[in-house]
Amino acid sequence: MRIAVVSLLLAASAAMTAFSVLAYDLFKPGRDTVPLVICTAALWLLFALAVLALRGVRGRAVVVLILAGSVGIGAAAMVGPPNTSTDSARYAWDGIVATAGISPYAYTPADDRLDDLRPDWLFPAPELTESGDLECVGERIQTAQKTQSGDLLCSALNRTGVPTIYPPAAEIFFAGVRVLTGPEAEYWPLQFTGLLLSVGTTVMLLVGMRRRGIDQRFAALWAWCPLVATEAVTNSHVDMLGVVFTLAAVFLVTGRRYWTGGIALGAAIATKLIPVLAAPAMLRRQGWKVTVAAVATFLLLYVPYVLTTGIGVLGYLPGYLSEEGYEDGTRFALLSLIAPGGSAVIVAGVLLTVIAVFVIWKTDPDQPWLGQLVMIGSALLILSPRYSWYALLLLPFIALSGRWEWLLVPMALTLRLLVPSIPLTRVAIMTAIVVIVVMSIHRARPGIAQRVFSRRWLSLSKPGG
Repeated sequence: MRIAVVSLLLAASAAMTAFSVLAYDLFKPGRDTVPLVICTAALWLLFALAVLALRGVRGRAVVVLILAGSVGIGAAAMVGPPNTSTDSARYAWDGIVATAGISPYAYTPADDRLDDLRPDWLFPAPELTESGDLECVGERIQTAQKTQSGDLLCSALNRTGVPTIYPPAAEIFFAGVRVLTGPEAEYWPLQFTGLLLSVGTTVMLLVGMRRRGIDQRFAALWAWCPLVATEAVTNSHVDMLGVVFTLAAVFLVTGRRYWTGGIALGAAIATKLIPVLAAPAMLRRQGWKVTVAAVATFLLLYVPYVLTTGIGVLGYLPGYLSEEGYEDGTRFALLSLIAPGGSAVIVAGVLLTVIAVFVIWKTDPDQPWLGQLVMIGSALLILSPRYSWYALLLLPFIALSGRWEWLLVPMALTLRLLVPSIPLTRVAIMTAIVVIVVMSIHRARPGIAQRVFSRRWLSLSKPGG
């Protein structure tokens, strides 16, 4: 009966995932985000119910259900094109440019010199209106101008006037996908790759947990999470590749394979930079080996692009940080309340440094995932990015540590993406912080919450209380 209940909940999650991809997106003109928010909330509820129901399942059925859910929900996420992000269009373009033998850092997508490479699905031709004007048509299609000629350019890419922002491991990945599929395949190659990577992460977690005596049911916190289906598969964010490299690094380092673990960590950082947050917890033992291997790998991956493009390999990163408000501090949802303007950057830097030192000092080198959970989760709470897919890196460490309360972090970031309201974001982040702190105290001192509330209740029950 318990297996049947979990199976039904997973089937419902897969069906709801497919429905949300087909029915809702953030690109429709005059869109109403309320239905998408409600559908997303329903997905998280089904996820929570399935995880709770799994607690009653024993034996091999646990592994079978976790894998089946990972594959089924992930496959359901492939039924339609990206619905909340256009990043995968840029991934495809970078891959197409690279397979043509051109550095993706050398030219902007709007450069006239790349006209011969443009596939119609990424750069549709402008359509003639009744008034005789040309305009760009399509939900995901943006209007831009070519760099040299100034001609109208219709594009599925965002930021066509700036060079790519992605590090070299990501660019190699994009090129590899396009070598296999060619330029005309649309969104499905990256979605399918995202599915393979997400299921592969599920397998890594299951194997790693079994070898380390961790309850394998916690792997469901990754395998069935709505964020994985949405951001790793539907929207195909390259963060998923960074997760794979980071998790591999963790298991290698805890297996005393420090050099290879450092290489995997360097590849992770050269995919999306954010995995550097996972590094402090891996430095307690033989940290110099991990550091040297990671830095060497990171730099070696950049060498071919530096030789062809020079300083251009920085791409749009400086401009992106400024655009996102990290340069003047406006992006920090909570810190901006107490440290307005540029001072928020300083406060954030100090906080993250203190947390990193604490993580290095207190982390058990044989079980670094709790330290990584604290480092990555705290960074996301402090930096409060607009993009929920940054939290993909947090999920494996929630699973390894079993600290379910940290799921409130990706939930808060998802809410921020769908409902861009600073007051609402602040409430969501504060709620996450309060729950995490309370649960952390409870885990450190079991029963403390019950004792506190019991004493409070007794004092109120006394005459005159």
